[in-house]
Amino acid sequence: MTPDSGPASRRIDRAGLVIALALAALAAVLVWDASQLQSNTPYGMGPHAMPIVIAIGLGILAIGNLIDALRGNLPSRESADPKAVWLILAGLALLIAIIGVGGGFIPATSALFVTTSAAFGRRAILADSAIALVMTTLIYLAFDRLLTLSLPAGPLERLL
Repeated sequence: MTPDSGPASRRIDRAGLVIALALAALAAVLVWDASQLQSNTPYGMGPHAMPIVIAIGLGILAIGNLIDALRGNLPSRESADPKAVWLILAGLALLIAIIGVGGGFIPATSALFVTTSAAFGRRAILADSAIALVMTTLIYLAFDRLLTLSLPAGPLERLL
């Protein structure tokens, strides 16, 4: 047996530990925030239920990530390419800006969809734009007509 083979040679993944701690911290913030919500429902679940469910999921992910990080079982990471991160951040900024100026849900979410697909390496911007417009229109109609929940409305949404 060589000195660098076997489970004893695996090192603790420090980045994995940081990610596990970040997930646990986010779960704790969600639980704390949910505990601050006023529940006016005399029966059943109140508005604090869903953040707690999400926090439980994040806690499970944190525990699994922590175990893999301590065992050294996390996959090796590739070198960081900041282009993908910048594209997604630009998409989020577009989403906020478009909604902020009254552009509405459909174009804002479509912009985020297109920039995210470009961040994942897809280069079919026109096709992605068409897909995004169809998907976000269907999502808007589902929320607006079927669920009667309002989403940010702009000129395009007012036509529907």
